[in-house]
Amino acid sequence: MRIQAEVEGIHCASCVKRIETKLLEMPGVVSASVNIATGIITAETDGSELTIDDVAAAAARAGDYKVHAIGGDAAFPGTPATGGAVSGTADPGVDTRAARRDREASASTRRLVVAVGLTVVIFIGSMPGLFPFVLGVPTFTRHIALLLLTIPVMFWAGAGFFRGFWSAARHGTADMNTLVAVGTAAAFVYSAVATFSPDVLAAGGETAHVYYDTSAMIVTLILLGRYLEARAKGRASRAIERMADLAPRTARVIADGVEREMPAADVAPGDVLLVRPGEKIPVDGVVKSGSSTVDESMITGESLPVEKGEGDEVAGATVNMVGSFEMRAVRTGDKTVLAQIARMVAQAQGSKAPIQRLADRVAGVFVPVVVVLAIATFIVWKVAGPEPATTHAILRFVAVLIVACPCAMGLATPTAIMVGTGRGAEMGILVKGGEVLELAHRLTTVVLDKTGTLTRGRMAVTNVLPAPGAGSHELLRAAASVERGSEHPIARAIVERARSEGIKLQRVERFEATPGKGVAALVDGQEVFLGAPDTTSELERSMESEIEARGHTPVIVRRGNRVLGAIGVADTLRDESREAVADLRRMGVRVVVLTGDRRHIAEAIGRELGADEVVAEVLPDEKADHIRDIQRDGSIVAMVGDGINDAPALAAADVGIAIGTGTDVAMEASDITLMRADIRGVADAIRLSRRTMRTIRQNLFWAFFYNSVGIPIAAGVLYPAFGVLLRPTFAAAAMAFSSVSVVTNSLRLRRARV
Repeated sequence: MRIQAEVEGIHCASCVKRIETKLLEMPGVVSASVNIATGIITAETDGSELTIDDVAAAAARAGDYKVHAIGGDAAFPGTPATGGAVSGTADPGVDTRAARRDREASASTRRLVVAVGLTVVIFIGSMPGLFPFVLGVPTFTRHIALLLLTIPVMFWAGAGFFRGFWSAARHGTADMNTLVAVGTAAAFVYSAVATFSPDVLAAGGETAHVYYDTSAMIVTLILLGRYLEARAKGRASRAIERMADLAPRTARVIADGVEREMPAADVAPGDVLLVRPGEKIPVDGVVKSGSSTVDESMITGESLPVEKGEGDEVAGATVNMVGSFEMRAVRTGDKTVLAQIARMVAQAQGSKAPIQRLADRVAGVFVPVVVVLAIATFIVWKVAGPEPATTHAILRFVAVLIVACPCAMGLATPTAIMVGTGRGAEMGILVKGGEVLELAHRLTTVVLDKTGTLTRGRMAVTNVLPAPGAGSHELLRAAASVERGSEHPIARAIVERARSEGIKLQRVERFEATPGKGVAALVDGQEVFLGAPDTTSELERSMESEIEARGHTPVIVRRGNRVLGAIGVADTLRDESREAVADLRRMGVRVVVLTGDRRHIAEAIGRELGADEVVAEVLPDEKADHIRDIQRDGSIVAMVGDGINDAPALAAADVGIAIGTGTDVAMEASDITLMRADIRGVADAIRLSRRTMRTIRQNLFWAFFYNSVGIPIAAGVLYPAFGVLLRPTFAAAAMAFSSVSVVTNSLRLRRARV
């Protein structure tokens, strides 16, 4: 049994680990994962019943986390919630996921705006050297004002950090919340003491200083980073909502010979429906009578419409093109192909492994070590230090905590991510959250969808092969004249080619289409046929083979009994596709072409591109399965696509990359969106990720370097031999310098050439 639910309050890998551990402790649970990007909990049992109440209880044991049913049931009635099916309009009285998301976004915006405004004032008030007008305010009055301004920044805007710190402390762990809370609290408490009892900290000729600006800036900058990441992550959860919009709202039901319109949601299996040209098919079913061509590209990825006749299956939300037909409903509601795709996307998104950040992993050790060192420093100076021992002990204790303040460590990742994603946006590469950039640099395999990604997504004439005794002008004129009134993609391609060559088309009569064979019409009194070759004609089979060898679709043209020739039609490669594949391979990335198209077409394109592997004739669920097969050998996989049929594979991949000209669902299900229809952006995105990760590693090195050097000096290890003590003022300066170096290093990404 599988259950999925949404959890609020997770911010780092430590949160994920705690919840997963508590879930796995429950009887019958065999696997559990928490998606840090989407906030989705996925748990698998050995068949034991698992309810939302059980998941909520496990999360409560892990920390201060709230659990919601994906469907929006805030009451947790105790029934399993698996989510993922396409549903109708939500009950306005229910606390839906979208409503919670909007409410949380509004609250975080208010906190950030207030924090930024107050921090600017605090910074000005803390820098009399930069702002001389501040010198006119008495020191005590200025310090009291700074204290009052800092309190709402820390304990209202930054309340989440302290709640997270307390939650982690109760469970015997530490995370980024711990680092932020300890650092800001140390600076704040020291500043408060310096404000009200400056003499306590003024021993040995040292002047008491306040560091309210340090506390406020740490809180505000990290709030900004979390806010920007939360906005990017929120978009990933809307893919399922967008899928609901693809399904038609109404259907024409025929009962007792009477046609009536009704909501598609009310259609039941066995109902007979009428589908007219240009309409979306309401539900999955079987053609009862009539024939047509259906655009199934959203399901199969196949660019050519499929001929449908009596007994053929049709899928809901696909588009009927030219003919009318009656169909019998077979699968409705959450049983349709569209609903199944939505369910696969939801499950794939929920099962993604969370990415642990280096700072979070180190936090579990770093914070306890710093606290122990600070306490040990206090004790040593209290017992063995010079008089006044208590004052020296307090100063050294505070100096250790301030120099170890996690400002640089907290800024190391978010500043690089913010600048990197901003640089990506300038290049037309939209990245959804820092986790994506942290993972994309490790990609070893890129899987490319064919239709609309490598190709233009529309048919064009590629070959014109006149038969002996016929000319290309005569061939195109006859073919285009017959097809001039058709909306079929092949017909449009032939007509466009003829018109581009200035060929004047002829009047036709008695147009007739035969499903599976071709079309025919009278042109100037002679019958002209376009379609499949006559298997008994060596000439037609030869022309067919020549065109198919290039991966194109052949159309044989005959006037009466005379063969005029063959026309090759294909969804042609984009101009930049070959360069993009070559670029990826130069970077050491394996390239796989994955498509629902016919094998000979896909393999011809694969050869032309120089791809490492081609997988053809696959359905949406098979695409996702193939992605998982590649991942099983340890590969880190990116999927690049543009259609709804690619959505499950985009979600299943480690990194989903959508072409911006594709469907909204594909873009929402992906991690990276290329706003231009240019897949060379895939290599650019990988290079941007590599540059960003290199910057993050540099930032973390400098952050830890300052701490590893500064903490011993702040503790006083140089005092016995050299009489050197690190004043809290210098400790704060060193901490500030480390922060400046981290931010400056991150800003270098703005000029990165990728």
